Amino acid sequence: MCKKRISFFILLMVFTSKVSFSQCAMCKAVVENGDVSMAEGVNNGITYLMIFPYLLIGVLFYVIYRYKKKVKN
Repeated sequence: MCKKRISFFILLMVFTSKVSFSQCAMCKAVVENGDVSMAEGVNNGITYLMIFPYLLIGVLFYVIYRYKKKVKN
């Protein structure tokens, strides 16, 4: 039950990240006067680059969890 819930939330975060707009102040200033496709490209690039640190941290916590579970048994 818990694994299904965690998997659901992970999938939810991955597939809804495209909806969020994550621009810093400098990026926003650059694309404010530009066209819409350029702004969408910047948003998608920022979101793409933002996913990998979270994935790495998630994998790290999973490895630590598995290690502690193995040592406990």
